[in-house]
Amino acid sequence: MTKEKRNRAWYGKQDKDGFIHRSWMKNQGFPDHAFDGRPIIGICNTWSELTPCNSGLRDLAEGVKRGVWEAGGFPVEFPVMSLGETQMKPTAMLFRNLLAMDVEESIRAYGIDGVVLLGGCDKTTPGQLMGAASVDLPTIVVSSGPMLNGKFKGKDIGSGTDVWKFSEAVRAGDMTLKDFMNAESGMSRSKGVCMTMGTASTMASVVEAMGMSLPTNAALPAVDARRMALSHLTGKRIVEMVEEDLKLSQVMTRAAFENAILANAAVGGSTNAVIHLLAIAGRVGIDLSLDDFEIGTDIPLLVNCMPSGKYLMEDFCYAGGMPVVLSELKDKLRPAKTVMGGDIMDYADGAECYNDDVIRSFENPLKPAAGLRVLRGNLAPNGAIVKPSAATERLLEHEGEAFVFESIEDMKANIDREDLPVTADTILVLKGCGPKGYPGMPEVGNMPIPAKLVKEGVRDMVRVSDARMSGTAFGTVVLHVSPEANAGGNLALVQTGDRLRLSASAGALDLLVADEVLAERRAAWEPDAPHYTRGYAKMYVDTVLQADKGADLDFLVGKDTRPVTRESH
Repeated sequence: MTKEKRNRAWYGKQDKDGFIHRSWMKNQGFPDHAFDGRPIIGICNTWSELTPCNSGLRDLAEGVKRGVWEAGGFPVEFPVMSLGETQMKPTAMLFRNLLAMDVEESIRAYGIDGVVLLGGCDKTTPGQLMGAASVDLPTIVVSSGPMLNGKFKGKDIGSGTDVWKFSEAVRAGDMTLKDFMNAESGMSRSKGVCMTMGTASTMASVVEAMGMSLPTNAALPAVDARRMALSHLTGKRIVEMVEEDLKLSQVMTRAAFENAILANAAVGGSTNAVIHLLAIAGRVGIDLSLDDFEIGTDIPLLVNCMPSGKYLMEDFCYAGGMPVVLSELKDKLRPAKTVMGGDIMDYADGAECYNDDVIRSFENPLKPAAGLRVLRGNLAPNGAIVKPSAATERLLEHEGEAFVFESIEDMKANIDREDLPVTADTILVLKGCGPKGYPGMPEVGNMPIPAKLVKEGVRDMVRVSDARMSGTAFGTVVLHVSPEANAGGNLALVQTGDRLRLSASAGALDLLVADEVLAERRAAWEPDAPHYTRGYAKMYVDTVLQADKGADLDFLVGKDTRPVTRESH
């Protein structure tokens, strides 16, 4: 027996309410038979001219609509908040949970049977998935896709990664300001997300590895006609998923999350994937923890893309993309259902690598172990992370004296002081940049190397904070220290001159200060006054969870799949 569509509670009634729901929709020119009981598909679009990464999604929505109509469905596009990583202050991460609320309530409130999530820029994909997971309809993702490779002086350059390098080169006197400014226009040559393996492309890659998109979704360039074709096919498939009643929770299982962790390691993915996967899992109802990320510790780095390698996402696409990576991971992946209805390994069927320097084999990896390292110790009792594939190997085992910046303003005001008392062995510590502290946990963990050291040729040093780091960044950077300083974690107690010890191999991060000294400091410690006292930002600060729990709002964890019973009139 076919299950009655959800939309019938809106459009199937022969009474005043049904009249109102149908009649107002008809002012857009929809005919009677659009309301004949066919699946109504919501196209959840984060298109915005203020989010350059997502500026191509308006076109892709038309491709989805074509596929929905072809399959006998009724497509309806609706907007949700768009989070432009490069454009928003104080940080797009502050608003990820607000987007999730927008998505959840929009899906719940409208008479749709399934949803296609159109996102791309870093926080849009996880925010949309969090919201959709809390309603649990049939759901599928179309990513905006990466930009074309950047070009400067006849060479490829990567968004984010080369920005950091160029900026440091200018500070060191190795690059002119004129060249720096000229590189700006060549960096971003088309619509799409960062063409490095930053957070946006990382999330698109793990979404494909979780089976939440069609194969090849992760790497097709935004302006490639094949992405429009993929959008068309996605529209066709979501109608079939509604008929099959294939819900998001049937795809996003524990096995799917474990596959995401394995894939993130293999592609050299962003550290931000950790905090997003933890938050999404909380919405689905899966007890994912930092410890689960250790299953990726020994996975080799297979994708030779910036910032961990030298190529860009366009090259990754032409080499075969995620299907090739999944084929290489075939002995590691967990059996898991996908939006196609079969197993994730079906995505690897017929996959062929066309450039074995871009996508390496297990026998010839770029690095033998690329998974993120989870760190614990008295400085991070609830955990912290470091990305070895983007770090200087010798610094992953390091002990040194701390130089502490009490805030981001303190760091910016003093990092270039010629008399800053630091050496290459110093460990830079930044406080006040966690979920509550900034607020929103910005991507400032990869602090600049002090100017005096840049001039000496230093290009990396150990940095520790409760902040995040852009997926396009690199360096020996310890992130997501939990509890954060503003929540009273021991990070708040670190003082300049204290000794810290990092051991990635042992998974340890310790403050080498006696317990009685820390107790004295804690007795004298007072939290900073809140930055915000009204609106969403206040609600965020009052209810946000720590990084090891995904930094979701405490009252949003979980889902509510109850039908909407109260009428609108």
